[in-house]
This record gives sequence, structure tokens and C-alpha cells, in this order.
Amino acid sequence: MKEFQPTDYTLINVADGREMADAGWMLEDLQSPVASLLRARYAKRRIEVGPESMGVYRFADWLPVGRMLKGSAAPVTYKSKGLARHLGLENLYIIFNGWNPEVGAAMTTCSFKETEAYSVCGRLSPDMGRVLVVASAGNTARAFAKVCSDNHIQLLLSVPEDNLDALWFEEPLDECVRLIAPQRGGDYFDAIHLSNLALGSPRFIAEGGAKNVARRDGMGTTVLSAATHIGAIPDYYFQAIGSGTGAIAAWEANMRLLEDGRFGSAKMKLVVSQNAPFLPMYDAWHSGSRELPRYDEQQARADAEAIDAKVLSNRKPPYGIAGGLYDALVDTHGEVAKVANEQARAAAQLFLQTEGVDIHPAPAVALHSLIEEVAAGRVRRDACVALNITGGGEQLFCRGRRLWHLKPSVVFPLDPDPAMVVDACQELF
Repeated sequence: MKEFQPTDYTLINVADGREMADAGWMLEDLQSPVASLLRARYAKRRIEVGPESMGVYRFADWLPVGRMLKGSAAPVTYKSKGLARHLGLENLYIIFNGWNPEVGAAMTTCSFKETEAYSVCGRLSPDMGRVLVVASAGNTARAFAKVCSDNHIQLLLSVPEDNLDALWFEEPLDECVRLIAPQRGGDYFDAIHLSNLALGSPRFIAEGGAKNVARRDGMGTTVLSAATHIGAIPDYYFQAIGSGTGAIAAWEANMRLLEDGRFGSAKMKLVVSQNAPFLPMYDAWHSGSRELPRYDEQQARADAEAIDAKVLSNRKPPYGIAGGLYDALVDTHGEVAKVANEQARAAAQLFLQTEGVDIHPAPAVALHSLIEEVAAGRVRRDACVALNITGGGEQLFCRGRRLWHLKPSVVFPLDPDPAMVVDACQELF
């Protein structure tokens, strides 16, 4: 295999179209008068997909990376038989992110957050000399921890104490990975707040979440996997959302595929779903608003605690920002669905029965929304449908394995002293 070369790209301000070079780690356009996401514009307008041995970097033409890290796996797309037969769909394609050797899926963290982590860390220059900071409700932290540990990249994680069960690994992590946590009763928003306090030190650098083009384009490899496997852009795309970043990424990948010209002229209808009762984006969309409704802090925490899919509990998602989820839904004539816990549990059981592998609560939420759309006649039986299973095979992978759990170095109160947080986090490195 030829030597890996850094990807050639520029950055575009979605709001005004201004193009600029990536000055190392740009997360926003400081000259922009309005809040806007940046979007990568790649020199290669036609993607050349590499061999499977490259893992997620087989899509490196459309990833903003300067290096290829070891250990990655790409999303796997396959045509469903069992689930498709049950739903009466002729062209249902499953994008599987997780562990399922039967279909070639080899993500050992069992989550599509690996696609983000390998892309983000591939963008991060080793010469930067700063500690990457990532806040997470669970799966993102597990993915970044694995990637950084395996590749000796310094990482500070912030994960709610209530969500620490998600931080399981095959073996102890390298000491370059450290964990802090807001105390019990805190949620993902509290983890974000804590990570922002740590960023008061110049020793740390924000991963950036949805603002990081590498995170979105890493997630966009799910759509690249689907389109290059099918040979065409799907008609419908189903995914559960916490921040909506994955759906934004799917939309952006769709636009690149249109520009490529070899995959048809379809804009996928985005059908995204939230886990009730945590429904800020569902409520905003169905009220016709670009702005999220006010969400009482205590109610938000209670709703986040009530849902099975804890990873879908972002209180401040990139919904109304230029290039955000609202724009993606408008452009694709999309829809936002809501799914209760018991409905998602039934969907997960159906997937296990028809496809033979367990899935996480979040993709079970997406599956139930597909079931409802089909039952209501809003999806044609012959339509090309892509269902993003964002995490699965965890029970299969963990069965019989002895797991190691990452423990927090420091647990902070929900409203900690900022200086105390900075001092404590600096001492970890």
C-alpha cells in the first residue's frame, strides 16, 4: 500500500461561503458576524475508496486528516433479509457500526463514535503539544479513549458519574488517557460544562463537537459506506439523534456524493428520532422553530435520566446554527420522530430476532421510527432505505471476555470552583 498522504482541503463558512485554509485546528470562523458551522471542501471531488485494510481511512479523500492511526474499522453496509422481510421492504440496507464478524463489522468499541475518534485524532497534529478534551455521555468517550490509548495521544475525558458503566475496555488503558466526572445526578450537559472549565488552562484543547469538521466527516463515512456499497444514494436515511451531528454529517456526505456525480441525484430524506421524554429538537421542529424551546434545567436532567438511550440527551445541540440540523431537515424535507423506551426495547428485540445481533438503545430508537413510517405508508416498499445502526454487537463482543473499566481520577460537584478544576486537571498530566 502506498504511503499515506495528508488530505488536501479548505474550510467553508456555511453562512456566507467564505473559503479559508485550515489553520491547524479551526473550529469556527471568528470573522463571521453570525454563528455558522464550517464545512470541509476537498480537493478530490470524486472519491477513491481505499482497501478494507485501511479501516475508516479508506474514505480519507473526504476526511480532513494528516495521518492514519492504527486500529480503525469502517462502517459496514449490507442488504437486509430478515428485517426487510418482516417490514415488507425490498431494498433495506443496514449500515452496521459495531461488532458482528458475520457481516465483517469490526468496531471493538461497538459504536460508530469510532469513526469520529479516528478522524478527529487523525486531524490533530502530534506537534500541537496539547491535551485533547472530550465530553461525552459514554460511547464517544469509549471510542476516543481506545484511539488515544492505542496511539499514545494525551486525552482528558469528562463523563457523568452516572454513565461510567459505558467505559469498558478489553485491557487497561495507557496513562495518557485520564477521566474526570461530574458527580451523580449530573448529565451530559454537566460533563460539557466541566470540560469547558478545564479548558481554562492553555495546556488543553477542545475537541469541538459538531464544530469540528473531522468529527462530522468521520460520522459521514456511514453514508459513504452505504452509497459506495449500493452504488447509489439512498432515498431515506434513518438515525437517532442526541446532538443531531450525525444527521448533519449524513447530509453533508450526501451533497459531496451529488457533486461526485456517480451516485445519482437523490437527496436522502432524513428521518431522525429522539427518545421520549427528552425531546428538545422534536419539539422545536414540530413547532416550526429554528430555535430550541426553553428547557428547565431540572426537568432536562430528569428527562435525561428517564430515557434508555442516555447518549441522546444533549441539551444544547447544533440545531439552529447555520449549517445545523434545522437546515439539514429543511433541505431534505426531513422529519423528526419521537420514540418511547418500551417501543425502542421492542425494536431492539426485533433486530436481534431478524438480524441475529444485539443493538444499542439509540439505534433501536431509529429502528422503531422506521417501523412507524412503514406502517403509516410514508415509505415506499420499493424505496432504497438506509438504517444507521450506530452501535451494536456489544453483548456479542463482551460475552466471555474479562473487561476493564476506566475510573475517574477526580469526581467534581455539579457547580465546581473553576480554578479548582483547572488545577486538578493540570496535575493529571
